[in-house]
Amino acid sequence: MIDGPRLKPLQGNARHLVVLLHGYGADGNDLIELGAQWRHLLPQAAFVAPHAPGHIFGFPPGLGGGRQWFGLDSYDPELLRRDPHHAAQIYAAMQTAAEDVAPQLDAFLDAELKRHGLSGDRLALVGFSQGTMMALHVGLRREPTPAAILGYSGALLGGRLREEIRGRPPILLIHGDADDIVPIEAMFAALQGLTDADCPARFHVCPGLGHGIDPDGLQLGGAFLAEALARPM
Repeated sequence: MIDGPRLKPLQGNARHLVVLLHGYGADGNDLIELGAQWRHLLPQAAFVAPHAPGHIFGFPPGLGGGRQWFGLDSYDPELLRRDPHHAAQIYAAMQTAAEDVAPQLDAFLDAELKRHGLSGDRLALVGFSQGTMMALHVGLRREPTPAAILGYSGALLGGRLREEIRGRPPILLIHGDADDIVPIEAMFAALQGLTDADCPARFHVCPGLGHGIDPDGLQLGGAFLAEALARPM
């Protein structure tokens, strides 16, 4: 069963739910701090950062939570840069893996919405790295459509989105141009894939940033969520 740390709304009962999906090798404790940073912008939002269900065997202690949404045995960032055709094959294989875990994440989202008495259009998904892959994969196939998807340092998996998409929420992708884990090319490929599915997205490139979130990305992400969640439902 998926679970993780939570933050209550600063004001009253929750009117929105923001779910923070961590990257490979971390756990929910790695991203719940984003909620603490954004609470003043979203005082009526509840935040939760679930731990991915997969454990990474032999993960070195002290380097995070050692969790994964799916395995990355075939992942090679250098190969992604050199060979776009092979990149498509890798992302297609990763989509298959994401499909296996998606029902667990969907069930968690449904349960959290029910906990707060909220409908699915009151949901915002935020991901980092592998968490962005899951946010895009699950969020674009949910009904009702989430209010927003914010993705840091991630990618869009597979090539069946046009046939499977159920809604077109506001999306913002933020990526460092010095990312050596998920190359910046992955963001541009995601933007093209979203456009092909008639789901254009905003984006921001963080100059000199590696695989992480910088102050500019944090500020832009918070402003994006505040704008998206302020829209009438």
